[in-house]
Amino acid sequence: MTVVFYHRKPQHWHFSLEEYFATVRAHLPEDVRWRIAESSHASRGLWRRAANILEASRRQGDINHVTGDIHYITFGLAKRKTVLTILDCAFEQRLSGLRRELFRTVWFKWPERRVTRLTAISQFTKDRLVALLDCPPEKIDVIPVCVPSGVAPQPKPFASGRPVVLQVGTTPTKNVERLAQALRGLTCDLRIIGKLDEAQRALLAGNEITYTNAEELSREAIVREYERADVVAFVSTYEGFGIPILEGQAVGRPVLTSTVASMPEVAGDAALLVDPYDVEAIRDGLRRLLTDAGLRARLVERGFRNIQRFTPQVVADAYARLYRSLAAGVPR
Repeated sequence: MTVVFYHRKPQHWHFSLEEYFATVRAHLPEDVRWRIAESSHASRGLWRRAANILEASRRQGDINHVTGDIHYITFGLAKRKTVLTILDCAFEQRLSGLRRELFRTVWFKWPERRVTRLTAISQFTKDRLVALLDCPPEKIDVIPVCVPSGVAPQPKPFASGRPVVLQVGTTPTKNVERLAQALRGLTCDLRIIGKLDEAQRALLAGNEITYTNAEELSREAIVREYERADVVAFVSTYEGFGIPILEGQAVGRPVLTSTVASMPEVAGDAALLVDPYDVEAIRDGLRRLLTDAGLRARLVERGFRNIQRFTPQVVADAYARLYRSLAAGVPR
């Protein structure tokens, strides 16, 4: 059995689905052979996308796995042997009206009809897909993101004098604005990974937040940021998964995250959960993590247990079972 992993033309993100599936492939069993089919064209414009569809149709394997972001190439693939991974349904947050309906139909509903199975990276995403697409739940397997390679426990003394709070991501859902308001008056340094816009910089300055900022870091540099941090703050308002939760737990840092979307599912009992829309709730959570050594120790210990659900081998085994069922023609 040969699985063809279809990837978009390479992009540069902090969390890269290409890196994720590279880790998965490294742990697949020997009976699952694979190759990579990378799109030659960026996913922009009708003609480039049409060329990607045609190219995909010529590169099929025993199983075709579209790994995300280029859902439309399913139009060129054999339905009975194709699986599509959907990372999130964030479009419902950023689009409205006719644009939202058009995107839902072209990017999600039509591709869903062109595959035999879907995978979602969280139960939250699966539930949203069922609701948005009127898709039968049994067609969707939940296979989570695994802890990235190279992320391992790295103990360090807590910097009680001036601890470092790490924030990964600066896009609108990452909630930097409310985090800045919540940190006002707390004794700590904020480290932000991602490109800040002028409004965010002004808000940080207005709340007198001591911070440093870095962007376009390598995977190795990102891991070092977790290792230097004392607390990881990830109070996002929407995530299909929330990989910084696992990265923080894997390194051995206490994590503050949100009560919404997929984040409670990913964090388990190993993070402090707060309402991301409530500045005072975020402030209280941060204050507790900065001052309560016992709480931090409990969360770190639970974090190491929690990440066992997301090891590369666990995730690769789940994909292997899916591929075998498709190859055997097992109905769902």
